[in-house]
Amino acid sequence: MMDKFSLTGKTILVTGASSGIGRQAAILAAEHGATLVITGRDPVRLQETFNQLEKDHDTSVVNRHSSFVADLTTESRMDDLIASLPTLDGLVHCAGIVGPLPAKFITRADIDRMFGINYNVPVNLTSKILRKKKLSDGASILFMSTIATRNPYFGGALYSGSKAALEAYSKTLALELVAKRIRSNCIMAGLVDTPMIVNPSEKNMQEEALERYLKRYPLGIGQPEDVAQAVIFFLSDASKWITGTSLIMGGE
Repeated sequence: MMDKFSLTGKTILVTGASSGIGRQAAILAAEHGATLVITGRDPVRLQETFNQLEKDHDTSVVNRHSSFVADLTTESRMDDLIASLPTLDGLVHCAGIVGPLPAKFITRADIDRMFGINYNVPVNLTSKILRKKKLSDGASILFMSTIATRNPYFGGALYSGSKAALEAYSKTLALELVAKRIRSNCIMAGLVDTPMIVNPSEKNMQEEALERYLKRYPLGIGQPEDVAQAVIFFLSDASKWITGTSLIMGGE
């Protein structure tokens, strides 16, 4: 029986693959047979991800995966990445930042930084890949959003706003690409145990706020592999009839 969740023969680009959801999505996609192109800003952590990708058992075969260190807010590095890409069957946008900030303290610099990384980068990268015809017909595009676009939290205006904009973009993209059977979807994840959110050294969420937040998750907070499994579904042929959607993964 054919495995609808197999990614064998598919080439997938994962951004933000240095850690967290991006890393786990890349690892799991490789385990499902995909050829991975991974990118991130931190060369050491990106190499750690690359080392965990499932390799070909036949040592005579050149490793099918590749990595590309890049800060995608830099236009020239984005262009270099795209120039190096083969034709893709999947594009997973995992690069992003958080940063609680009460509305009255928001500055133009804060807006530019949050939207620059969370919205401008995935939109610009997607547009460039489409113009360069680097996405095959029937491909799948996936964006990481947040449950906070529907369940707001104190200090989350910028983060939630950037992700809400991304959800609207994804729905429009789905409409524009439907003739080529290219799908565009979002995952609206709740709190996931990643360094970006939970690690105190990252300073993205105060310990007291984190404790309050945890009480909202009767199923517990998510793990990167929980979200990665949904990523595999959207990349695979099992989801070939789904586009323009946003999947809520909140454990609530």
